[in-house]
Amino acid sequence: MTAFNGLGMGLGNLSRLSDAKTRSISPENFTGAKGQGGMATEGTGKAAARDLGLGWKISPSVSIGANSSFTIAEIEGPGVIQHIWLTCGVQSWRQLILRIYWDDETEPSVEVPLGDFFCNGWCERSLVNSLPVSVNPANGFNSYWEMPFRGNAKLVVENISCHDHILYYQIDYALSDIPDDMAYFHAQWRRSDPLPYKEVHTIVDGIKGKGHYVGTYLAWQVNSNNWWGEGEIKFYMDGDGEYPTICGTGTEDYFGGAWNWDIEGKYVTYSTPFLGMHQHIKPDGTYRANQRFGMYRWHIMDPIRFESDLRVTIQALGWRSEGRYLPLKDDIASVAFWYQAEPHTPHPVLPGADRLEVI
Repeated sequence: MTAFNGLGMGLGNLSRLSDAKTRSISPENFTGAKGQGGMATEGTGKAAARDLGLGWKISPSVSIGANSSFTIAEIEGPGVIQHIWLTCGVQSWRQLILRIYWDDETEPSVEVPLGDFFCNGWCERSLVNSLPVSVNPANGFNSYWEMPFRGNAKLVVENISCHDHILYYQIDYALSDIPDDMAYFHAQWRRSDPLPYKEVHTIVDGIKGKGHYVGTYLAWQVNSNNWWGEGEIKFYMDGDGEYPTICGTGTEDYFGGAWNWDIEGKYVTYSTPFLGMHQHIKPDGTYRANQRFGMYRWHIMDPIRFESDLRVTIQALGWRSEGRYLPLKDDIASVAFWYQAEPHTPHPVLPGADRLEVI
């Protein structure tokens, strides 16, 4: 067997021995070094531990200053990140930006607001029970996306707000050789607010190289009455022009539902290992004027493989008179998740705090 058998194992490999070395980074061990955890003398828990001293939860979290960045992990490889857990205040979910760099990159491979990365783009808690992403009471964010690297990995959280934010986190990883055919993890955030009339929302564009698309998250605000999800998702790959190779049949269909998610006149939410419509925020008759939805689709059992390029779009369609489609002008934010060989095309410039804000 190879050392890698101890990294991204399924239950079928759980009993196999490996030479991989398990490490973990948190505010109690900023470097992940062996035998160096719980040694802090300063930290956010110092006052609470004043009667107990060294080793008693002195540094469980960090404070990230306003308009500043904090490097939560720097790891020398080769290795693979296996699990990320973190938690922070709800108000910070669009104000803290996660960036991940592989092998001395100057442009991040992952650049996503924290809440959206964990399928909570509306800054209102919604539990998620899926295979790669789990959100648990209260505000416990978990990622099990496998993230291999060969040279090094750097994870940075930027606070784009004018307030300090407290962040708790733990990053679990293994040090081991990485096979040549393992690709690098990427994620990109985009928003159309509002989507222009008769245009489509671009989930991702400009991907160049060989890889496979593994997931979509959408935070969708409906700016009109009646059903809104007739739009098709489309995957343009490997030189496709006007028409895509893969074309969906409707928004709820892509996320594994059917017939408007409607049972007895009500939307029904669900969260499963590979897909879900896990969040429905209803108008309240006073200050909440619009419906908001959260949806995810993980292409883990059915990755969408591309050889040279990929673009993904989705339509926003409702209904108008005489049984005709109505192009909608909704507020749509998305995260695309994929693996590819490096180098990658730089992500579009992330908008400022006002354009990120949930209003």
